[in-house]
Amino acid sequence: MNENSMLFYRMVRNFLTVYLPEQKASSPNTVKAYRNALNLLIEYTKECSGTPMSEISFDTITREHMEGFLDWLEKANKCSVSTRNQRLSCIRSFYKYAGNRNITVMSCAQELGKIPVKKEAEVHELKYFSEDALKSILEQPDPRNKKEIRDLFFMILMYDTAARNQEILDIRLKDMHVSIPESYVVVTGKGRKTRMVPIMEKTVEHFKKYIRIFHKNSSGDAYLFYTLRNGEQCQMSPDNTGKFIKKYGELARKHNKEVPTNVHPHMFRHARAMHLYRGGMPLPLLSEWLGHAQLNTTLIYANADTRMKQEAIEKATSKINPLKSDKPIIDWEDDEDVIRKLYGLV
Repeated sequence: MNENSMLFYRMVRNFLTVYLPEQKASSPNTVKAYRNALNLLIEYTKECSGTPMSEISFDTITREHMEGFLDWLEKANKCSVSTRNQRLSCIRSFYKYAGNRNITVMSCAQELGKIPVKKEAEVHELKYFSEDALKSILEQPDPRNKKEIRDLFFMILMYDTAARNQEILDIRLKDMHVSIPESYVVVTGKGRKTRMVPIMEKTVEHFKKYIRIFHKNSSGDAYLFYTLRNGEQCQMSPDNTGKFIKKYGELARKHNKEVPTNVHPHMFRHARAMHLYRGGMPLPLLSEWLGHAQLNTTLIYANADTRMKQEAIEKATSKINPLKSDKPIIDWEDDEDVIRKLYGLV
């Protein structure tokens, strides 16, 4: 490994182990996102330019190289535009950090700064399911099967709290506060911000049943949901939850076509938010409840809800409005005189 490569990897190490977690107090998930982006860039550099890992340096990763990497993410790795932009942002932040600490890297950071963020051409549809579809999904786990009791409680808690998948996986036993008349869970969201989310009585019943089976002698620091590796409890992975949720969605869809195809964990969050919004929860309260940093993020639920818009239009349109008139519609499609007048031909 030459001097230039050692500089690159020293900067990577300090960025991931000192700057992000200690100086910026970034969450473990944020650090993980930066680590993944840098690992992908290194992998691309090895594969596409044939540069050995030990020889990669700041000079290796030019603007043209970075643009090729971004294309590779989209075409070879099938990443979305938003994921592409997120990877670019992570690597730019690393280069900015490195440039501030070593003047020789500053020009590299400036070159990467000239790469534009790609616009998302398509508007993503908000994917959620109805309350009837939720009922069908929750009916799939077998209450006689220990693992499926866990799966059922996971889905119930995820829906009731509308928490993100990782937020649920980060919950520890001490974060669950079960008492009468108020029960709640402390959820740690993005930027390590915590919020107290109330949970319903039925959720508490499932929680008590779950801990009798899975947490007989656990401490408060134990993860609420875990898997066993070599006899030790380890935090459950997002891939694990994604698999069993997809499975129950496929089973439910066989009996209920309201269940969407490819059910995934984030749909529970969207579904709960939409159901609460339709139930009358004001957007500012919904925004706080979901842990959104800005109200604009919550507006997706208002924009997506065409049913509420339709009902509001119907209520706001009086009976004497021409749009509610019972008069027959005159068909002038083939009336040549009307067509000529409409299009200025006479």
